[in-house]
Amino acid sequence: MPISTRDLSQLPSIDRLEKLAQSIAMLDAIVSPDWEYRYFSFNAAWDTSLKERMASMRNGSGDEYFLIFSPHGAILKGFDHEAPMSPWKREPVAVWPGVLDGVPDAFASFLAEPAFSMGDCTFCIWREPSDEHWQHGPVTFPESDTDDPDGSKGFLCMFDAKPETYVDFAAEYFEKTLDIGVVRKIYAHETLTPLLATELNPQASWECAAKDAGEIHYPIRS
Repeated sequence: MPISTRDLSQLPSIDRLEKLAQSIAMLDAIVSPDWEYRYFSFNAAWDTSLKERMASMRNGSGDEYFLIFSPHGAILKGFDHEAPMSPWKREPVAVWPGVLDGVPDAFASFLAEPAFSMGDCTFCIWREPSDEHWQHGPVTFPESDTDDPDGSKGFLCMFDAKPETYVDFAAEYFEKTLDIGVVRKIYAHETLTPLLATELNPQASWECAAKDAGEIHYPIRS
């Protein structure tokens, strides 16, 4: 069953998810050297005082997610503006009941972060280090013609840990055909080298790729 708030059982553990988010961001950085056209990103120094790292997605159409990793675990907020559960499809405008309920106090700073625009939220999931599974609030999903009323299925599919999923994404979004073998190496966190970067994108700048790898904290040849 696809990953969504209806079934989070296939979502990787916190540590595995962080590595996966780094790999996806590294792939985007090499495939799309121009920042404004990237889809996925990762900032390993989002808040050094709180030891927080942030993964994010922006599709240029208003949809986004923000995912924080910290000593308290991980929490993700997603916003699909076309989802039936969008706050903007309610009167008055408001986050769908239950979506942000039950979030542990440990993630209070996440909920209060202005950059994350919590008013624009269709789903929220979290996991503390002691949790055996990913969690979400007590949401009652609306009757809908779609099986993805909060947009989580469309967003979380990239976290299935399958390199083929990124290859398919790149073919559609960047209109580029990537070498699945090279993508597998990035998914496996193999050390980034100039050769590996150019195998993925012959026009890649090693200087830029190396700089991005530092920001992502992806392993790189020194």
